[in-house]
Amino acid sequence: MNKVVIEASLNKLSIHGLRRSFKTLSEWVSLPSGIVAQIIGHKPSGTEEKHYTVRPIDLLRKWHVEYEKWMLEQANVEF
Repeated sequence: MNKVVIEASLNKLSIHGLRRSFKTLSEWVSLPSGIVAQIIGHKPSGTEEKHYTVRPIDLLRKWHVEYEKWMLEQANVEF
């Protein structure tokens, strides 16, 4: 990742910073908090999340695609 950051002439960027940005920007798309937590790799926090919530990869993909679409629209990139 550091090589890409340097080649793109970006400021210092970390994996944690990317996760933080994803979490922050996901609110603009109204992503459910449990979906966001799972995508960024957080462990389930409550009993319901730990024992009763099962999210198939297709559900995570659905929301990630919505996020990606919004990001591209903000950058005026046609997809």
